[in-house]
Amino acid sequence: MTAMLIDNAAGIFTGLPGAAMRTAGQIRIRDGVIVEIGALEPQPGEQRLDAQGGVIYPGLVSTHHHLFQSVLKGVRSGIDLPLAGWLRAVPYRFWSKFDEEALAVAARIGLAELLLSGTTTVADHHYLFSDAFGFDPAQVIFEVARSLGIRLVFCRGGGTTARHVDTDRFAAMPVETLDRMLQSVEACAQRFHDASPSGLSRVALAPTTPTWSLDPGELREVIAAARRMGVRLHSHLSETSDYVDFCLSVHGKRPVHWLADHGWLGEDVWFAHLVHLDDDEVRILASTGTGMAHCPQSNCRLGSGVAPADAMARLGGAVSLGVDGAASNEAADMLCEMHSAWHTHRAVKGAGAVTAEDVVHWATAGGARVLGMPHVGTLAPGQQADIAIFKLDDVRHFGMHDPLIAPVTCGGSAKLRYLLVGGRIVVADGAIPGLDLQKLKSDAARVVTRLAA
Repeated sequence: MTAMLIDNAAGIFTGLPGAAMRTAGQIRIRDGVIVEIGALEPQPGEQRLDAQGGVIYPGLVSTHHHLFQSVLKGVRSGIDLPLAGWLRAVPYRFWSKFDEEALAVAARIGLAELLLSGTTTVADHHYLFSDAFGFDPAQVIFEVARSLGIRLVFCRGGGTTARHVDTDRFAAMPVETLDRMLQSVEACAQRFHDASPSGLSRVALAPTTPTWSLDPGELREVIAAARRMGVRLHSHLSETSDYVDFCLSVHGKRPVHWLADHGWLGEDVWFAHLVHLDDDEVRILASTGTGMAHCPQSNCRLGSGVAPADAMARLGGAVSLGVDGAASNEAADMLCEMHSAWHTHRAVKGAGAVTAEDVVHWATAGGARVLGMPHVGTLAPGQQADIAIFKLDDVRHFGMHDPLIAPVTCGGSAKLRYLLVGGRIVVADGAIPGLDLQKLKSDAARVVTRLAA
C-alpha cells in the first residue's frame, strides 16, 4: 500500500458546490485515492508532500482540444481571420503534411503545456483520418499521453461529407463512409477505452460537426452507435452564426432544436463552443444535461463571441472549459483559459456575471461531469487523487488577501509545486519528470520548418 500526506497548504478548493468549495488542512492518499481531508497527523511510513504555503485545486479538466494544432501556432496567414477563413488558412492548409513524428511532437507539446498548468484530464478531438497516413493517429496520441501520465479522452472525429473549401491550393479534407467511421471508433474503443475510476484512457465518438460533416439521415445512426458502444458523443456546434444561418436556411430550425429532433441531446453528449444560442436553446441544453465545452480564448481570438456559459450554469447545466486547439489559441493552457473566462464574461455582462469560484468549478467538477468521470474533478474521500498544488512564489501573487483565487485572478501561469494523477507525481517543482524540454523545443522547430516548407 502506498501512502501520502499533503500538508502545509494555504487553502484547498475542493470543486464541490457552495460552502464546501473551500476547506483547509491536510490530504491523505492511499493507493491513489483520497481517504481523508482535514486536520490530520502524519502516520508512520507516509510520504510527505510539502505544499509550502501554496494552494490546492482538483486536477483541472479540459474538455475540448485539438492536439495536432500545437505545431500550428501563430500562422501568419490566419492570425487575423475569423473562423471560416482561419480554417482554410491553417488546419485545412496543413493537415495533409502531417506525418507520425509531427503528430507525436504536437501531442507532446500540447499535453506538456496542459500538465504544467495543472491539468490532469484532457479530451482531444482529433478529426484527421486518411488512407494517406501510414500510422494510426489514436495510437500515436495515446502513447504520448501514457508516457506523460495524463488522463486522455480520445474523441474520434471525422466526417462522411466535406465542408466546401473555396480553394484548390491544398488537399481536400478527408472523408470516409459512415460504416468505416463507426467500425474505426468501435475498434479504437476496444483497444483503449477504460471506464474504471482509475483508468487513464477513454474514447468518444466525435463527428467534426453535425451540420457539415454528416448527412442528416446519419444522425440517428451515429447517436445509436455511440450508446451501443457505451461511449459519449462529442462535436462542434454553434461556434459562429454560420451554424445558425445554415440550420435555419436548410432545416428550418436552430441547431439545438434540429439536433433535438435527431436524439443528439442528453447527459452523454457534449458540444464545443455553443457561442450562438438563444434563451430557449440554453434552457433545452441545461434541462437535458447536454454538456458545454466553453472555449473563451479561442472564441475571443477568432472573434466568434462569448458563449452563454454563465446562463447555462445558473440553470444547472453541465458547463466545462476547454482550451481548444493551439492554432486558434496560442496559450492553450487551463490557467490562461480560466483567467480569460473570468475576465470575458465580466467585461461583457458585468462584474457579477462570473466569480473565480464559478470558473474553478467549470474547470474541475464541471469538466468531470461533462466527460462522465465522477471520480475526478473534486477533492473528497473516495475520489481519485488528481491534485494540483500551485506555488504562489511569483511577485504577481504578493499582497493577495485571498490566495485561493490567485491562480485564476492573477493571470500568467502559477507554477506547480506538484501535480498528481491518481496519486502519481507527474509534475514536480514545475518540471515533468523525464521530459527533455530542450529536445522538445528543437523537435518542434524542425517540424514547423518542414510543415511551412
